[in-house]
Amino acid sequence: MTTSSQEQAPAGPVVRAHPQRWLILGVISLAQLTVVLDNTVLNVAIPSLTGELGAATSDIQWMINAYSLVQSGLLLTAGSAADRYGRKKMLTAGLALFGLGSLAAGLADTAGQLIAARAGMGVGGALLLTTTLAVVMQIFTPEEHPKAIGIWSAVSALGFASGPLIGGFVLDHFWWGAIFLINLPVVALGLVAVVALVPESKNRRGDRPDLLGAVLSTIGMAALVYAIISGPGHGWTSGRVLATAAVAVVVLALFAYWESRIPYPMLDLHFFRDQRFTGAVAGAVLVAFGMGGALFLLTQHLQFVLGYGPLEAGLRTAPLALTVVLLNFSGVSAKWMARLGAPKSVLLGMVLMSAGLVAIATLTAQGYAGTLLGLLLVGAGCAVANPAMAHAIMSAIPPARAGIGAGINGTLAEFGNGLGVAVLGAVLTSRFAALAPVAAASLPAALASARGEGERARVIDAFSSGVESSQLVGAVAVLLGGVVAAGLLRRAEKGEAERAVA
Repeated sequence: MTTSSQEQAPAGPVVRAHPQRWLILGVISLAQLTVVLDNTVLNVAIPSLTGELGAATSDIQWMINAYSLVQSGLLLTAGSAADRYGRKKMLTAGLALFGLGSLAAGLADTAGQLIAARAGMGVGGALLLTTTLAVVMQIFTPEEHPKAIGIWSAVSALGFASGPLIGGFVLDHFWWGAIFLINLPVVALGLVAVVALVPESKNRRGDRPDLLGAVLSTIGMAALVYAIISGPGHGWTSGRVLATAAVAVVVLALFAYWESRIPYPMLDLHFFRDQRFTGAVAGAVLVAFGMGGALFLLTQHLQFVLGYGPLEAGLRTAPLALTVVLLNFSGVSAKWMARLGAPKSVLLGMVLMSAGLVAIATLTAQGYAGTLLGLLLVGAGCAVANPAMAHAIMSAIPPARAGIGAGINGTLAEFGNGLGVAVLGAVLTSRFAALAPVAAASLPAALASARGEGERARVIDAFSSGVESSQLVGAVAVLLGGVVAAGLLRRAEKGEAERAVA
């Protein structure tokens, strides 16, 4: 069985600042931006895909989900491969696979071809998301990590929120395949820059690859994410969702058992004995839970209730991402973290996020000013909390395992985002069903069945009430998560200080 002393031993040379580290960060951030964009950019192309490819509803779902399923399932495996075989090699391979997948997607003639291409893009995306953060940990000194991770985190937030905007702009001027082909110049630039600038780094301990662990983690995470994202559409008690969830639980349990029995595990379970790591994990899931669920609900409210189009709705949610970018690129959030410390930074960030969700829930009905206030608070909270938790996760893991640390961080974000959409979406659905004057599974169906303007107004009020309740549930979850995460991080810091004095 793996001992904690194995991981506490020095795992590699002292990190020295790379002379071109900021240029490298810019290049890998641009590559990462395309990966995150492709999580949401396809949503605005659904009408075009339905008409030009003759795609059915199930085809559309798989076009969207194939990318996220493959990506989330492979994150741990991709991080482990980067540690063992070299982060530069895996970053190069990820760019190449992502570029080939984008080319195939842009030129697809059938729904099946596009689904397969999106799955290939997911493989490249998993390699990119893990290796970019691992490279950041290798080329910057520990003192520069907070600011560098803040910029890396801001790029993720920018990509998540900008997908619908960029997709809408491209579709207004070109055909739907162009939303994938615009990735190709970025991939080409990234490949040249990675080969020329990025230094190679790997885990030099020479441990054997954990092939069974890689298979089990991939199947287990993909099944878990699929159960979460398919629950709202198929019903949480449907046979498909329950069977997939059961597979996920069994396979992930086997993965944990296997990892605890082998000498060189892909994921060392002793990491979870570190309260700093556990606290950051809990906080990261709940930040993604609140942010993903809030944007999902707010986008529906802006389109279904207020009547905005996808591009208009995207523009009105953009202040969230812009706040994250401004605070992280300016170094403000890194300065706050240095002054407050990780526990207080996490608590402050999640209190701000919770307050923003409350503002969105209670003030949206009074106009966009209330929504804007909520978005700015959520963005400020995300800018402070996310880098602090990512830094805590990566700092709790030996430098030689930076790839698997990045894989854990990415997996938590995918899981939390999917969980937020599923849980808050379920709260919205149940609340809407209880209050709507007509029986219907969705707002458009209820509006179609409503008789007269009065009944239509009551349907919209019921939906708005459901959105409000869901946002408040998210606010409570984020606030509780902040208290728990900050408490664990504080206890970890106290324990480290006592050991240093002893």
